[in-house]
Amino acid sequence: MLSWLRKAFAATEGLAAVEFGFLAPILAAMFLGSIELTTALACKQKVTGLASTAADLIAQEKAVATADISNVFSAVNAIVYPFPTTGMKIVVTSLVDNGSGNGKVAWSCAQNTTARTVNAAVTLPSGVMVSGGSVILTEVTYPYTSTIARFMAGTTNMTSSFYARPRRSTTITGPSSCP
Repeated sequence: MLSWLRKAFAATEGLAAVEFGFLAPILAAMFLGSIELTTALACKQKVTGLASTAADLIAQEKAVATADISNVFSAVNAIVYPFPTTGMKIVVTSLVDNGSGNGKVAWSCAQNTTARTVNAAVTLPSGVMVSGGSVILTEVTYPYTSTIARFMAGTTNMTSSFYARPRRSTTITGPSSCP
């Protein structure tokens, strides 16, 4: 019996296959995890870009019409490609100085969510609002669903906000109605 055990422990013919069998699931999980992490970071980068692009497009105007807001929403939806736009929420708001360095809502338009209430107070980070000025605030919320870990991780909301000062006027006149 001892000679059989010595032969069993000395045998190395299938050792590489056994080791690979133990390591293969770990390596596969690490590979898929790195792909998922890269995809999630690319999506987050797009969400941040969406917010800045929408604010920048509005900040370049003196006045915006309903069609302009609709075009901004269309442009922002195109930027998120190849990710689906289903459930993406965008709020574009013009904030004017309320005299205390914070803002109040002059006008607001939204896609797939509720716009901010006109004349509502908004607390701003220090230095964003200049006295007598205005800023454009864009808020984007994107429901990211992992393609690989869809059943394990569920949906994660990626959010981004961006402030832009008007370039061609002190304030930007809003649309008569939102799209």
